[in-house]
Amino acid sequence: MAFTAFSANTKAVEQAPRKGSWVALVLLAPGILYLLLFFVTPFIQLAITSLQAPAEGQGIGQYVAALQFSNYWVALQEYWPHILRSFVYAIIGTVVGLLISYPLAYMIGVRARSRPMLQGILLILVIAPFFISFLLRTLAWKQILPTEFIGTDASVVFGLIYNFIPFMVLPIFASLQALDLRLLEAGGDLYASPVTVFRKVTLPLSMPGVVSGTLLSFIPMSGDYVNASRQFLGSIDTAMVGNVIESNFLQTQNYPLAASLSIVLMVVILVLIIAYVRRSGTEDLL
Repeated sequence: MAFTAFSANTKAVEQAPRKGSWVALVLLAPGILYLLLFFVTPFIQLAITSLQAPAEGQGIGQYVAALQFSNYWVALQEYWPHILRSFVYAIIGTVVGLLISYPLAYMIGVRARSRPMLQGILLILVIAPFFISFLLRTLAWKQILPTEFIGTDASVVFGLIYNFIPFMVLPIFASLQALDLRLLEAGGDLYASPVTVFRKVTLPLSMPGVVSGTLLSFIPMSGDYVNASRQFLGSIDTAMVGNVIESNFLQTQNYPLAASLSIVLMVVILVLIIAYVRRSGTEDLL
């Protein structure tokens, strides 16, 4: 009798995870379908396009399926300065953006926590730019900034920082908002200086927000093509890899080259992200 009850309980325990796994699969199905349709499928098509060869005698923009891996070599050989420039701009923009965003997020998430109205106003000021088109905001700065400043490296980096700084502030704010202020008070009670409390308590506990914010800023900065465009804040000498991809896709119609550059950009970004996240000790974000 006891053995029968034990067997029944064992079967129930074995069946419960199976039922739970089916429920989880059903809940995940829409997200998986979305990724397959709008990420995996386009990526496969992009990879196929990057290996195509020109169709002889069929004019510009006509290509046939092939395994022309030399497209990647041509892309790297001709446009490595643009790739390097893109990551230099993105790194500078991310670092400067972090130096601006962290104090702002600290003010909103820690200092203004006891004043809900002030905290709400500051958050609105951070989010407010999203209510205006990205293009219009960038074009407005072209009218505001001095003419001699437009078209320089500094103007492009300025545009990147301005447009993507909310993506840095909000994740850091979320981490600091969840910070238990009693930990900061405990550090002061133990005679730690404010600098020591920040270095030993505040900064480590807010690192998930810092990592998320820097990634959310660095990734779109690396592929941005608006700020560096001649129509906005850039010039020919400030063109980024995004400008080259846009030009080859929409103007010269060199689709294999544009696709090759796109995949190179994605691979380099992925390698840098993995190295950065592991270095920061927040592997759980991957």
